[in-house]
Amino acid sequence: MRYPQILKDNGRIGFIAPSFGCAIEPYRSDFDDALSWFCSKGYETVLGSNCYSDSGTGISNTPAKCAQEVNDFFVNDRSDVIISCGGGELMCEILPYVDFDRIAEAAPKWFMGYSDNTNLTFLLNTLCDTASIYSVCASKFSPRDRHKCVDDAFDILCGRRSSVSNYDVWYKEIFASDSQNMTVPETADVYDRFVNEKTGDEFYVIPYKQYIYNGSSETDKASFSGRLTGGCLDCLINLIGTRFDKVSDFASRYRDDGIIWFLESCDLSVMSMRRALWQMENAGWFENVKGFLIGRPLHFDDTFGDFDHYDAFVGILGKYNVPIIMDMDIGHQFPQMPIISGAFASVSAVGNTVSIDYDRTLWGV
Repeated sequence: MRYPQILKDNGRIGFIAPSFGCAIEPYRSDFDDALSWFCSKGYETVLGSNCYSDSGTGISNTPAKCAQEVNDFFVNDRSDVIISCGGGELMCEILPYVDFDRIAEAAPKWFMGYSDNTNLTFLLNTLCDTASIYSVCASKFSPRDRHKCVDDAFDILCGRRSSVSNYDVWYKEIFASDSQNMTVPETADVYDRFVNEKTGDEFYVIPYKQYIYNGSSETDKASFSGRLTGGCLDCLINLIGTRFDKVSDFASRYRDDGIIWFLESCDLSVMSMRRALWQMENAGWFENVKGFLIGRPLHFDDTFGDFDHYDAFVGILGKYNVPIIMDMDIGHQFPQMPIISGAFASVSAVGNTVSIDYDRTLWGV
């Protein structure tokens, strides 16, 4: 696995928009504030041509132009690291135009993003043997209402942190469709309802509680290690069976380490999650698995009768008899533990405390 160089003081941070750009509010203002913050800390910001674009379908620009920006930033020397402007819907359409062979031959750079950016964070692992960071996108670096997880992600980029832990509370957005019928998780001892003054969105603040399974039994602790990879289920299932599907090669290459899958979802219903996992399983993606880290789905309260996201995941993954840690701070439900995708890591979970320690010796810092 190739680990990119850390971001040094006064280094250059590149920004690209392979998915949505920062063209509308509040993302544009937050992005501008983030750029000002980076500059105030002495970093040079290098913007791709699509950062403020909004002329594509589900992405910032045409697939070819988005891919051109990706190819350029990964092989030129104008930036030291790359952060995605945002998520989106159809980043998969840029993949035929991305020159993964050339990226694999170039000096590796850290790329950070999540959601639709799975199309890069994951394929950098499996196609280019390069580590990436599954974490917040550029606008979250605005200094306004900034969460500790954003600073943790930046510390990863700068080589100041090689371990991360969960946070005390999480923030459940209240969608208009379920604002009157929102079901607070039974695990929440207390909770509060807030309104985001900037956007007007409503959300609940809920104390963190995780679920740990080992096989089909619930437990209160787990410890395992392996090679991390994964991302957003919505994106991963699109890759199965395509020419970009090299997961079997990846799992074989790191069979001695074993694979830790981190997974979360955005738009999927609980039955869609179950079907996605079935598809991954039958494509051979879970070969040499050592454990699963499952982030809270965006539609946390979605059910099909009594069937919920716990049933969706444990029903498929339980048969592997490896630890499954549910409801982690990964993905679309804020906050987000920064995940070094492609890294060798050790996971420890006891009760409501979970930590991930990345092997710093392999990382080279």
